[in-house]
Amino acid sequence: MNFFLNQIASMKYFKLCLIFMVLLTSGISYSQDTELKILFIGNSLTYTNDLPKLVEEVAEKQGLTIKTDIVARPEYALLDHWEDGKIQRLISRKNYDLVIIQQGPSSQEFGKRILIEYGGKIKALCEQNDTQLAYLMVWPSRRYYHTFEKLIENHREAAKINKALLIPVGEVWKKHFEASNNFDYYGPDQFHPSKKGSRAAAEVIASEIIEWKKTNKI
Repeated sequence: MNFFLNQIASMKYFKLCLIFMVLLTSGISYSQDTELKILFIGNSLTYTNDLPKLVEEVAEKQGLTIKTDIVARPEYALLDHWEDGKIQRLISRKNYDLVIIQQGPSSQEFGKRILIEYGGKIKALCEQNDTQLAYLMVWPSRRYYHTFEKLIENHREAAKINKALLIPVGEVWKKHFEASNNFDYYGPDQFHPSKKGSRAAAEVIASEIIEWKKTNKI
């Protein structure tokens, strides 16, 4: 009798071990599945207040682990980044799930052309390396606030033409200004973001990334 009881106990223990191993493996897979690698390309509007780091922090609170790299230089446009060649080398390593590009306000015709033309070049490179492209819509300085609508229009058109994700930070900023008549998202120079402005931008970016991930089942 004791022999059969021992056998039954051993079988139960074995089944419990199997269940534990399945759960453990599932947990590891889930952890890996919820981590994204993102490359930010831009200028001082991106590196001020370390926007990528803020995005990591906001996303982490919502259960998504994001690891970011950044290539950002003062007053750089997408054309400048392309001519430098660094972003091509990074994207070609196939390390990124998402590449987020940011240029200055781009409300004028030249800025729009660069958004579309060089955004298209980066999009093609992303497609070759299994990476999604996203445009980060920024904002104008307060001095050129009247160009906000054109800025929004140009970013929307560029994203549509190049079939890229659009992260509408600028639109969110504009709604905040109009609703509150408070321009506290701007820093002292009335162009670069305050810490509050960067935090608001990070929340928009993280939200769009999470929604994109769900939709595309990444």
